[in-house]
Amino acid sequence: MSQVSDLIALTALAALAGAWLKFTRARERAVDEARRQCSQHGLQLLDETVGLRSLRWRRVDGRRQLELGYVFEVSAHGDDRLDGRLWMHGDRLAGLSLPKADTPLPEAESHRIGTPDNVIPLRARRPRIGQ
Repeated sequence: MSQVSDLIALTALAALAGAWLKFTRARERAVDEARRQCSQHGLQLLDETVGLRSLRWRRVDGRRQLELGYVFEVSAHGDDRLDGRLWMHGDRLAGLSLPKADTPLPEAESHRIGTPDNVIPLRARRPRIGQ
């Protein structure tokens, strides 16, 4: 009887390892897709990572398929962190949600008049004594 329980444990361990490898490959594919979509939309992918947010069954073309939802952070102006989301069906992008890159930041408008993004204005130097 112990051989059967060892076989069941070994099978469960192999299934767990296979699932882990499959989810790791799916996450790598999601990182590549997030990077590609950010570059197409003029955004910067922050931290070069995505995190699994949701896992659900969806009906696609008449059959049920596992949908993986990922969340990641992007920057539109260099000093902000905005959420982006993507959904994958296997290796295929099923959905995407990104913030708009051309929307101004409301809290940053008052101190940035006339300066380009990511530029911090320096104070004028005080003259040295004796000059």
